[in-house]
Amino acid sequence: MKPTILAIESSCDETSAAIIKNGKVVNNIIATQSVHKKYGGVVPELASRAHQQNIVPVVKAAMDDAGVTKKDLNAIAFTRGPGLLGALLVGTSFAKSMAMGLNIPLIEVNHMQAHILAHFIDDPKPRFPFLCLTVSGGHTQIVLVHDFLEMEVIGETQDDAVGEAFDKCAKLMDFPYPGGPLIDKYAKEGNPLAYVFPDTEMQGLNFSFSGIKTAFLYFLRDNKAKDPDFVTKNVNDICASLQHSLVRMLMQKLKRASNETGIKEIAIAGGVSANSGLRAELTNLAGEKGWNVYIPDFQYCTDNAGMIAMAAHYKYLTGHFSPLDVSPEARMKI
Repeated sequence: MKPTILAIESSCDETSAAIIKNGKVVNNIIATQSVHKKYGGVVPELASRAHQQNIVPVVKAAMDDAGVTKKDLNAIAFTRGPGLLGALLVGTSFAKSMAMGLNIPLIEVNHMQAHILAHFIDDPKPRFPFLCLTVSGGHTQIVLVHDFLEMEVIGETQDDAVGEAFDKCAKLMDFPYPGGPLIDKYAKEGNPLAYVFPDTEMQGLNFSFSGIKTAFLYFLRDNKAKDPDFVTKNVNDICASLQHSLVRMLMQKLKRASNETGIKEIAIAGGVSANSGLRAELTNLAGEKGWNVYIPDFQYCTDNAGMIAMAAHYKYLTGHFSPLDVSPEARMKI
């Protein structure tokens, strides 16, 4: 049976719903929360309240757009974690209530696994086994993907995620939230070799980004002491150099993972996979290393229900259903 599933994503500051029919994602409705901008980052309590306001109209919009009624649904899927506990609780509670009311299966989805399975929404699709670099505000991992539901983390950050490094460094330059995309924007016009920031050496395939954040803090402090307008005058070069350093750290470990495993099927996923510098470097390495590279469509890079729907489809086919007493999990991993 090829099911029709309603999927819900509420892990952070975007409320999203999607419908998948016969393994094809029909739509991907997203309500973005703007309330966090004036605080310079996501405020968990405000995120939870916004999810409560958005979830009913977003779900209705997804179902209406797909021409689906409640009786057409075969299952309800939701993001169990990782994410903000209060935000997850809204999506979890809604999904459980709807599944119970309709007497249909409930499917929990790991947010990071869903980012990886977003690659199976559109063509071209990676072949198993493949390596996926998952990069977001909360995670930086290299995942060995054996099958749709069999994944192994072979490297991960030991402190901060690369997305956090982008956003925190942007905040140090007084960029509005979210600052990561602004670094990417200014970097396009700058010289990536204008300034040098140190890499943090970690054993194996693990990452560390706390050091570069500290180095960037001192870099700005020292240069602004000499010239208060240093950032304004050199913003393009600063952003290009910072982005170059962060991308270099990611690619060094990804190249090592490919060499050690012999795998040349390479994918990226997560919010930072929308970064143009990362995409360009991965494309360059594809030619140099003979990799087959897979980069998801932009709408499936950031948090979205389309990827939750895709993961739920494969879980439905294998009978991976959840009990109705399942609870959200803020710290769960792949």
